[in-house]
Amino acid sequence: MGRLPDTDETKLSSEQRRIYEQIMRARGHMRGPFAVWLRNPELCENTLKLQEMFASRVKLERRLLELIILVSARLATAQYAWFIHEPHALKFGISPEIIQAIRERRTPEFTRDDERLVYDITIELNTTRSLSDANYKRGMATFGEEVMVELVSAIGFYVMVATTLNAFAVSVPTGKEPLG
Repeated sequence: MGRLPDTDETKLSSEQRRIYEQIMRARGHMRGPFAVWLRNPELCENTLKLQEMFASRVKLERRLLELIILVSARLATAQYAWFIHEPHALKFGISPEIIQAIRERRTPEFTRDDERLVYDITIELNTTRSLSDANYKRGMATFGEEVMVELVSAIGFYVMVATTLNAFAVSVPTGKEPLG
């Protein structure tokens, strides 16, 4: 890991060890933002719950969540997040052409209206920290209140992930940075 040393299992507090073991059982590794957040066990535990909620227990489609993550990762040049989520985006149905356009910082040519809308909202919130009336109305008409709250909250969460990864210079496991 970049700015922080790798997690030393022998030096973990009992609270850190409990969370560490939970993550190891679920993921098989301790890296990425969770290796950073483990320094604060309460933060790590709560961000893990939030990440798991976004990944499996919200109404927002996983395909659209992965689009949010890639757009946010690209805007921040968060190498680790891109490395982890590009394969997920493909698996959940984001086209290779859209992924390549985002990688190249080009606006993709969307064939699905919901993807275009999520892209527009993610770009706007990442760049202005606000949402125009037009995109708010589009989002509410397409997704409704509950999913709009999930969408906006997911964008905020993945900005936090990107910021954490970049601030602590979390390296990509292969050593090869996928974003230029």
